[in-house]
Amino acid sequence: MEESGVVVSGGTVASWVASGVVLWSTAFVLLRALFPKRSYDFCNRAVSTMHAVTAVCLACLSVADWSCPVCPLAAASSPSQMKALAVTLSYMVYDAACCHLNGDVRLDNTVHHLVSIVGIGAGLAYQRRACSLIAGGGGWLQCGTEMVASQFVTEISSPLLHLREMLKEFGVRDTGLNLLVDVLFALTFSVARMGFGPYLTYSTVTADNPILIKAMATGLQLVSAYWFLRILRMVRYKLGKNKKKPPPSAAGKLATD
Repeated sequence: MEESGVVVSGGTVASWVASGVVLWSTAFVLLRALFPKRSYDFCNRAVSTMHAVTAVCLACLSVADWSCPVCPLAAASSPSQMKALAVTLSYMVYDAACCHLNGDVRLDNTVHHLVSIVGIGAGLAYQRRACSLIAGGGGWLQCGTEMVASQFVTEISSPLLHLREMLKEFGVRDTGLNLLVDVLFALTFSVARMGFGPYLTYSTVTADNPILIKAMATGLQLVSAYWFLRILRMVRYKLGKNKKKPPPSAAGKLATD
């Protein structure tokens, strides 16, 4: 890609992805060595949290104009956007392999990995095609802004998602802290995925983007809607369970009767 005199070759993008896979895998191995008493899932979620924070930061750093963070639509990816996407693509490859090795092969998780890997990979591949078009006198064909915005929307709630599961390993269950994290996660997920998500999906589908990118955006939104319904059921269950608990005074009286 060429922008302001900066060229990102296909080999460079491939090296970013390969380096990322090695980085996330090494982080996981180190965490397993440092915390031998913690589970496989705990260490993987710790790596996932690292990626989520990194992805959100890279997405923010790639914004060229905060007065319109999702502008321009259907435009060429900047080098910073390509790097952000490459980092997330490397994580998705790592996480898919990690889940497979742990036997955690669920349909929703598999669809999530497949849509993300194919979609991000296609976005980076189309960027290489855009370079060829420019060299041949053609025009730009890309969607860097939409894809990085989607990365921000999908990862902003991930740290809370992993925290709520990691707390369980510390024995923090059915407590005020556990309920607080659950509610914060549900709120963050709902605002990001079901608030900004549909707008971003609509913008991506209606803009002059490749059909595969439009399909990826639609697929991610459908997966988000599925998880949103599951999260609603979880919060309703947690709140209902909390209301059914007798007050401390009543519990003490029952214990003495």
